[in-house]
Amino acid sequence: MRAVQIETTGGPDVLTLIDCPIPTAGPGEVLVRHEAIGINFIDTYHRTGLYPVKLPSRLGMEAAGIIEAVGAGVDRFRPGDRIAYASGPIGAYSEFHVVAADRAVKVPAGVALTTAAAAMLKGMTAEFLLRRCYPLQAGQYALIHAAAGGVGQIMVQWAKAIGAQVIATVGSEAKAEIARSLGADHVILYDTQDVAAEVRRITGGLGVPVAYDSVGASTFEGTLASLARRGLFVSYGNASGPAPAIEPGRLSRMGSLFLTRPTLFDYVATTADLDDSASALFAMIASGKVRVDIGQTFSLDNARLAHEALEARRTTGASLLIP
Repeated sequence: MRAVQIETTGGPDVLTLIDCPIPTAGPGEVLVRHEAIGINFIDTYHRTGLYPVKLPSRLGMEAAGIIEAVGAGVDRFRPGDRIAYASGPIGAYSEFHVVAADRAVKVPAGVALTTAAAAMLKGMTAEFLLRRCYPLQAGQYALIHAAAGGVGQIMVQWAKAIGAQVIATVGSEAKAEIARSLGADHVILYDTQDVAAEVRRITGGLGVPVAYDSVGASTFEGTLASLARRGLFVSYGNASGPAPAIEPGRLSRMGSLFLTRPTLFDYVATTADLDDSASALFAMIASGKVRVDIGQTFSLDNARLAHEALEARRTTGASLLIP
């Protein structure tokens, strides 16, 4: 089978297409033939070494496909089932992959496998951020950065379904139009406008009770200054580089603020949590309240181009690799 591997960390040029044997499902595992593979920023963090992995390593955490075989003791699935997964193990950039049965979920008949591959990691991230990390309420303001990106698009729609007032940030006017089309109430161009000043203007000087920041270094100070008293800063990504360290006293001086750096994996650590999160996501998709935009697809042997586009912020919505 074909798979993408790195021998060393670095830029997109370290991605190499290799041929290797099709793996075998062991006890508690399933062998999946991939139909579509999700591309996510965490893949670039593994590639660059920001999130260290043991080398050589394959890449990719998310995919959807058909079960080819099940290992001993698996009663959760059977061959032919349509499944998706979003928490690894690393190695989804491949034609086949072996995953733990309790880390995968069945894809409902009304959801395409391409949609599942595009939505699992991003959509469950949106689910835990909006429903569990900070239970967003109707009428509340929420600041959502990178609103035209894969997670951002889902978050804007989901937050509007909750009834929140969404302040979205994007990097271009074209992406601003996308955010508006998804229901964002206010859109800020974070490269040319003062985010905190705009947020204060929109909220009558109060700031927002919660801000979701996947951009990292370049938006950190603006996000911090946008929060209301006792507001929560949810830092969940590093698109522009890691967010800087912060002295705890600043949080006190700026209004007894809260800062958290959550990961999806801690919110789907049990099979029950995983099933609940995925069910909530698929229900939102089936209801039509959340549409998953697959902005671009790449063949498996063009993974390098996919990473270049993602890091240059030339993508909108979700990106897929097609084996």
